[in-house]
Amino acid sequence: MALGFSGMAIMGVLFFLTARFRRACAPFGIDIIYYFHRYMAVFAFVLIFLHYLIIRINNVEALGTSNPMQASWYMTAGRVSLTLLTLLLITSLWRKPLCIHYDEWRMLHIGLAVAVFLLSLGHIEGVGYYIHAPAKHWLWSGYTLFWVLLIVYIRLIKPWQMHNKPYRVMERRQEHGNSWTLSLEADGHEGMRFKPGQFAWLTLRASPWHVKEHPFSISSSATHPERLEFTIKELGDFTRTIKQTQVGEIAYLDGPYGVFSVDQYPAASGFVFVAGGVGAAPIVSMLRTLADRHEQRPLHFIYGNKHWDNVIFREELESLKERLNLHLTHVLAEPPPDWKGESGLITTKLLKKILPDNTQKYEYFLCGPKPMSDVVQQGLHTLQVPLGQLHFELFDMV
Repeated sequence: MALGFSGMAIMGVLFFLTARFRRACAPFGIDIIYYFHRYMAVFAFVLIFLHYLIIRINNVEALGTSNPMQASWYMTAGRVSLTLLTLLLITSLWRKPLCIHYDEWRMLHIGLAVAVFLLSLGHIEGVGYYIHAPAKHWLWSGYTLFWVLLIVYIRLIKPWQMHNKPYRVMERRQEHGNSWTLSLEADGHEGMRFKPGQFAWLTLRASPWHVKEHPFSISSSATHPERLEFTIKELGDFTRTIKQTQVGEIAYLDGPYGVFSVDQYPAASGFVFVAGGVGAAPIVSMLRTLADRHEQRPLHFIYGNKHWDNVIFREELESLKERLNLHLTHVLAEPPPDWKGESGLITTKLLKKILPDNTQKYEYFLCGPKPMSDVVQQGLHTLQVPLGQLHFELFDMV
């Protein structure tokens, strides 16, 4: 019984974690919150499954018949809840191998989570044995009311707030490497103040109540909160439709989020940025902002791509070198015959060659494919860069 109640309590916490309260997320970064959410969901499932398994082995009479036509409604609710929780985990952990579209998965995930939670509450209330005492009954009643109100806030009130602060697509321009930049302007409000490097959830061609939102880094300068830009590469189901966006369309944003920003480290002696592909978007936001602020601290940007034609922002990066104390290094995995720059992968040897000797003086920002990020992290560790000076985000949602 203790395992069951513990699992149920954790499920309630999981709802809170996905509410995206900025103050709760700020110390950790919302990417860490979402990873914690995933692991805690697995932990809750283990507890609840053990709750069922122990009773199945040690007190099978308490379960009664499994026939829903004959069993007590609350026992059936418990069985159905466990079944749906299993389905929820399978579809979440193996969404891509199962070829489930992201938008469809989100709707399924929300529906299953709410059903699991409500059926579990019904099961606890129906069994009743451990909440007969008035104090326990009021505790679980208050607990239920709190989470119901939280669901109402997440799915009704918050979308309503987004709906009252729309954005309009003012420009759609093609970038190198099958990428597109959307420029959004606040429609009837002052816009969104953000730190360079942060991201927001973007909703296009749908109302905020439809839960068709996707997280993207803001690539524009934080000195212009009234007009935001998102640079998006064609990688997934939704991103491949960005090129169909029409100027004048209405968009909705939920943000900003994230702690991946130079503004978190105002006393740093300088910054090192390492990016791959479209992972340059939040870094370009930081560079643009630093340029607008007339920043003079030393900056190093190591930018890895497969081909020269894939290098997003390459013309602007050259112009930013004139406004910043910026050392820019392009690394191409498959360079053209006349290439005179760095080639191959970003390895420890390459980092040691490019970076200055005083590596421990800088704050390091990594953004790109996970294999690249893992190799760079290991390389910087070899160069004795303290772990607390490495900053990266872990999203893979598109």
